[in-house]
Amino acid sequence: ALYPSPEEGWQIYSSAQDADGKCICTVVAPAQNMCNRDPRSRQLRQLMEKVQNITQSMEVLDLRTFRDLQYVRDTENLMKTVDGKLKTASENPRSLNPKSFQELKDKVTQLLPLLPVVEQYKADARMILQLREEVRNLSLVLMAIQEEMGAYDYEELRQRVLLLETRLHSCMQKLGCGKLTGVSNPITVRASGSRFGSWMTDTMIPSSDNRVWSMDGYFKGRRVLEYRTMNDFMKGQNFVQHLLPHPWAGTGHVVYNGSLYYNKYQSNILIKYHFRSRSVLVQRSLSGAGYNNTFPYSWGGSSDIDLMADENGLWAVYTTIPNAGNIVISRLEPQSLEVLQTWDTGFPKRSAGESFMICGTLYVTNSHLAGAKIYFAYYTNTSTYEYTDIPFHNQYSHISMMDYNPRERVLYTWNNGHQVLYNVTLFQVIKTAED
Repeated sequence: ALYPSPEEGWQIYSSAQDADGKCICTVVAPAQNMCNRDPRSRQLRQLMEKVQNITQSMEVLDLRTFRDLQYVRDTENLMKTVDGKLKTASENPRSLNPKSFQELKDKVTQLLPLLPVVEQYKADARMILQLREEVRNLSLVLMAIQEEMGAYDYEELRQRVLLLETRLHSCMQKLGCGKLTGVSNPITVRASGSRFGSWMTDTMIPSSDNRVWSMDGYFKGRRVLEYRTMNDFMKGQNFVQHLLPHPWAGTGHVVYNGSLYYNKYQSNILIKYHFRSRSVLVQRSLSGAGYNNTFPYSWGGSSDIDLMADENGLWAVYTTIPNAGNIVISRLEPQSLEVLQTWDTGFPKRSAGESFMICGTLYVTNSHLAGAKIYFAYYTNTSTYEYTDIPFHNQYSHISMMDYNPRERVLYTWNNGHQVLYNVTLFQVIKTAED
């Protein structure tokens, strides 16, 4: 018997001979609808799903790192230019006054540590191309096997997939996260709605899903507009409406893996609303969190509880009376909304214009008005903070929502009735053996 039972596959028995001495075989075949229960078919489907997931992850990783790699190339050219000027000045000291020469020398000293980082980024970019080729080849092998369903070494294929997953994870650890070093010029996508509101794409689902959600206003709202694509959102067409069972407060909403997470109006209750089923899956109180303009951002608007997502998962940014109004960060379990871990940043929330999470780090702006910059960062992985100086152009002078999307590596903002995007540049400091 090839398989233990008829339900699992084919069984062949030989028990007799006919009058001419020929073998009479009895074959017990599975029902036609049993083919998909063949263990080989099931194993193959599992492998195909894994490879598809790897392919999607590669696509996201490639998209997220393309901008950074271009910035790295530009930085490399800048370093070479500065180094050339320094050599010229060294050969002809009279071409520079002592002060300018020292400033140039100091600049080179600051840039030199970036050289190994540049080389590592270039090497990792080559690795991504190699991984994509290996995934493509493996996909072709699996599709050929699926067509033939002949004999194959399942364990060998499984090991190849596991190896690809491991290498992909290693690449994503290097390139997928890092420290915020720059914010691009604003890209105005649309001007719509009132002065306050929020808009977003899903932070987790595959990049083939291009839906955009818009929520106008900061209190008592229940209407969520879902657009099919970003282009439809820009034109204000092809949308469906979701009417939430409970109104929202603030603008700190986030769409994560097909569900909307938001703060219920006049409460510290968090709600998980599933778009496909149009139903509330979970609601849970965020213990001790202030609400109803007790601890908002500097612009007000019932922005007491700000939900957000990054590469590390789902977060809530808020504050409590025991924390004296300082910003508290809690990592949430997406299914149950239970608090997994909490950090007290020591930063007064009313002094913050807006905030967002990137790679487990909370970045805070100093204002919601013109002239704002990102000037405070709290690192949850080390429970430490620092003051930063990362400028960005607050084009319309009144930001009421600012959230990071890790899938696209952009900041979504609602700025005085305008929906605006910012690209961000992240750098991971790569330590050498000498460090």
